[in-house]
Amino acid sequence: MITWQSLRFEALNTHQLFELLKLRVDVFVVEQECAYPELDEKDRHSDTHHLLGWENDKLVAYARLLPPGLSYPSVSIGRVVISGANRKKGAGKALIAQAIAKCALLWPNQAIEIGAQAYLLDFYQAFGFETTSSMYLEDGIPHVDMKRAPTQ
Repeated sequence: MITWQSLRFEALNTHQLFELLKLRVDVFVVEQECAYPELDEKDRHSDTHHLLGWENDKLVAYARLLPPGLSYPSVSIGRVVISGANRKKGAGKALIAQAIAKCALLWPNQAIEIGAQAYLLDFYQAFGFETTSSMYLEDGIPHVDMKRAPTQ
């Protein structure tokens, strides 16, 4: 069972920060072979929330929840990542459900936008996201922008 935490940057302890950065680098930079500036000022923004999913003291799921205007005009979810050992076991679905629910609590009645890897289009559509852009390459990986209407 996954235990969830949502913390602002200043509330993260050094262990939590190390684990989230390690998971992001292991998957995005190493596994997906994307050399890009993984660390950015969005992590430290006062309204950014880091959603961490722990299983037996191991970080297995993570997403970054961003306020309106930081990445997109709307609220956004980014840096969505599941550890390799936890893929295809429901952790991704649990993470997105948690992220949507947390965004609705933090920023009520707001749409949510994402830049989704194109191969995950159907996955995100199952959560109510609709495509809002043509396919584009980001760090050599096909992406599409998607948006989910506000939760009422």
